[in-house]
Amino acid sequence: MVTRLRNYFLTGLVVAGPAGITLYLTWALVSWVDSWVKPYLPASYNPDTYLPFPVPGFGLVVGVVLIMTIGFLTANIVGRTLFGYSEHMLHRMPVVRNLYRGLKQIFETVLAERGSSFQTAVLLEYPRRGLWTIGFVAGPTRGEVRGRLPVDEEAVTVFVPTTPNPTGGFLLFLPRRETIALDMTVEDAAKLVISFGLVSAETGEVAKERVETAAKRVLEQA
Repeated sequence: MVTRLRNYFLTGLVVAGPAGITLYLTWALVSWVDSWVKPYLPASYNPDTYLPFPVPGFGLVVGVVLIMTIGFLTANIVGRTLFGYSEHMLHRMPVVRNLYRGLKQIFETVLAERGSSFQTAVLLEYPRRGLWTIGFVAGPTRGEVRGRLPVDEEAVTVFVPTTPNPTGGFLLFLPRRETIALDMTVEDAAKLVISFGLVSAETGEVAKERVETAAKRVLEQA
């Protein structure tokens, strides 16, 4: 009986844990956006003022519609003119212009269609010879950095993330021949980094099969 209860608990934990955490993070994101958008809505347009309960996600919908409206207005001549004037004013502000330029480059790289985001996952020797780590290739090294590198062959820009927080890391410039391209996707490589190397594409499939097998075994025993 104790073994059966333990199997029930572990199977339920494996199935409900990821789903529960995902729902919690989604709810936290929706609530955070609502807390930013709803206070600026007129009372006549805010359903929370005349309904006995708050409407979750309304602020998120309004925010998405607002961003789409800004994109639509910017696409025409008048919008581009106003946006260009506003951007010109930002570029004349001493401190704000550096922050604005950096953020704009990041958003264009990550979100714009012409952005190049991370292309492939690679292995490279870092921080010294004999130690290997995973990096993400952002693209060929260009500009002054490429001109200053003392190599005649092709150089690449590689981001080496830290574990378990991949948002921090190190930016490296090195010859492409010193990297080993991996067959796994960038998403699978990121999972490997976040999980301290415990989860990969292969182990994920094995774990899925084990969970399905354990669930079938529990149902049969029940």
